[in-house]
Amino acid sequence: MHPFWLKDLESLEAISQDDGTRDLMLRMAHLSGTGNLAPFLVELDGDREIDPAMKARFVELACDAWFLHLVEDYVHRTRVLH
Repeated sequence: MHPFWLKDLESLEAISQDDGTRDLMLRMAHLSGTGNLAPFLVELDGDREIDPAMKARFVELACDAWFLHLVEDYVHRTRVLH
């Protein structure tokens, strides 16, 4: 188990339990892994319904490929248990 999991297991579990958050994070992880995250970020930037602070959080997460991979790995490993 990765050391990060031990420190922030609650956050990973919260992400995996919320359908919308989980789906968004998995989509971002997939796009990041395939090198196609830039169009998503451009679309996000143009969305006037999302406030700037939320956009900044999405961009921060999107730039952290390691974290996205960690979330994806956690969700897939725990999917059987849920």
